Amino acid sequence: MAYLNRKQPTAFADNSRSRLRAVALEDLGVKNFFRASDAAELGVNSRGLRWLVDDGLVERVARGLYRLASAEPTEHYSLAAVCTRVPGAIVCLLSALNVHGLGTQLPRDVWIAIPHKARTPLLPELPVRVIRFSGASLRYGVGDAAFEGIPARITSPARTVVDCFRFRRLVGKDVALGALRDALRERKANADEIWRAAEVCRAKSLVGPVLEMLCG
Repeated sequence: MAYLNRKQPTAFADNSRSRLRAVALEDLGVKNFFRASDAAELGVNSRGLRWLVDDGLVERVARGLYRLASAEPTEHYSLAAVCTRVPGAIVCLLSALNVHGLGTQLPRDVWIAIPHKARTPLLPELPVRVIRFSGASLRYGVGDAAFEGIPARITSPARTVVDCFRFRRLVGKDVALGALRDALRERKANADEIWRAAEVCRAKSLVGPVLEMLCG
């Protein structure tokens, strides 16, 4: 049988479907979501992956993207799916606001940022909005996170507020103002942090007047 990648010295060396079923969940269970390439690195080729899907142990979420059927979905299901397909993407704007508990937005789409020169990811089966960051905005106020065990990157509360002003035509002026008020009131970010993020991202003229009005 050829459903196993014979070059891989893994636990799948026993060429049997029952053996694959017995050990696949343990090895693939490091992450709820995984790509076909991740399975291949574990020694499971495309045929073995199809068998796991047929046996109901794995679900196909989108092209090239799979999920363990036993994994309990969380509120960040879509974030985890998109971050699996687009490693290195930065969760931002409305999605970051939701994660940080700022505002009342419940975005249907997952908002991510990628470098200006990066190829636009094709994710027809996943709800995603892609924007572009460049220079210092790719690094400043961007930290590590994890959604359903999937490593990810996300803008900090202060940086997210500033981005809402920078991309106010996309998210709305009211959203930007509400995010700023919530961040200050709930102490998710202070005025100095927001001002510094605005300075680095060249958005002082957008954020400064509002910040001064709110902080006196």
